[in-house]
Amino acid sequence: MAEERPKTDRSVLEKTRKQVKDPDLFSVILLNDDYTTMEFVVHVLETVFQKTPAESYRIMMQVHAGGSGVAGIYPWEVAETKVETLTTMARHAEYPLRAAIEEA
Repeated sequence: MAEERPKTDRSVLEKTRKQVKDPDLFSVILLNDDYTTMEFVVHVLETVFQKTPAESYRIMMQVHAGGSGVAGIYPWEVAETKVETLTTMARHAEYPLRAAIEEA
């Protein structure tokens, strides 16, 4: 009778561990200007960034008094989308409101 060969090539299989890494986070910074109304900034914070009315007012006052304020901290793609949405809303309403993205 013929000798039976093993069905493997006798190599060692290594188990690899997948390491899950949290994405890098970025801050969306609202920048103050002399033309955008406080009400519009509060509206943007409530609708685009899902902030409460009280938190929206606090951030708006920080932008007004200090020149800038953090609207939120997100992964890059989300931060970029929020800035694009904010810019579109501001241009549609004819306000020069701007936002910047910085590494958190």
